[in-house]
Amino acid sequence: MAFIPRNPDYEAVVQESYARQTFMLHLGAELGEIAPGHCTLHLKARNELTQQNGFLHGGVVVSLADVAGGYAAFSLSEAGADILTVEIKINYLAPASGEALIARGEVIKSGRTLTIVRSEVFAVEGSVETLCAAGQSSLMTRRP
Repeated sequence: MAFIPRNPDYEAVVQESYARQTFMLHLGAELGEIAPGHCTLHLKARNELTQQNGFLHGGVVVSLADVAGGYAAFSLSEAGADILTVEIKINYLAPASGEALIARGEVIKSGRTLTIVRSEVFAVEGSVETLCAAGQSSLMTRRP
């Protein structure tokens, strides 16, 4: 679905906001594609992000899904507004194992107060992407 951003400077605003995401920076997640209603994050796998079986931890997976969806929603916000997740539902579909993770967030519906997004997280091994998690979130717009 094609969306028209309410803020023509949405890309710079998303990048500036992401630079303050210290948790994502701590994980090593990098901001990828930004487009109106879309956002992609990339994370290289590291041993310290795994759980007891050697898979990337579910908390890392859902964090990527949350933030990718959040910035997809934020890309459509008016200037000066902010976004907060009020609900997230995640389904883990396959172990998150591989060289990296890619999270893709996409807006389903952008409303005045609530925005609904879907997020998918893929485990990457070579050139193969395996869908390891799918989620849906509701986000609230906060205005100044």
